[in-house]
Amino acid sequence: MRRTAAARLLTGTALAVALAGPAHAGTGGSLEVYPATVTPGTRVTVNTTACGAGGTAAGDASAVGAGAFVLAPGTHKEVAVGQFRVPPGAQPGTYEIVARCDGDGDGDERRVSGDLVVTLTSTRPPAHPPAHPRGSVKTGVGGALGPDPVQTAAGVAALAVAAAGGTWLLHRRARGDRI
Repeated sequence: MRRTAAARLLTGTALAVALAGPAHAGTGGSLEVYPATVTPGTRVTVNTTACGAGGTAAGDASAVGAGAFVLAPGTHKEVAVGQFRVPPGAQPGTYEIVARCDGDGDGDERRVSGDLVVTLTSTRPPAHPPAHPRGSVKTGVGGALGPDPVQTAAGVAALAVAAAGGTWLLHRRARGDRI
């Protein structure tokens, strides 16, 4: 019985190692898609670190209708970067974007993928936030502070003259002087 249990343990371990394969084969990393949610006509940037330092990759966005694109070494270490444009006629849905790292000639290539969501309405905030109102309201009745400083100064001067004249008249009346 001991041999059977040991044989099962060894067989299970060997099977797990065989299925796992080399660490760099299969899907060795991910493909980052930015922005992840887009509208038709948007430019999409993808990047991955799965290809290693100075690595390049062949990208495939044919699922969304954009076709092939190239990922080349970027400005950051070990990052391959590429871009493609989502066609204007793309339908809403989730699409798999794939990149295959160029191997070193031994037949091994890494395949990475990421999801791209196409919608008909933008989920990103607008590029320019709404403007806050400035200046006076054009009601036709006038305002406290109009846009023209000359008119404002003339109005303040007229009010000052009227106040001074009213004060003078009230002062004369209080003294009993006839007007």
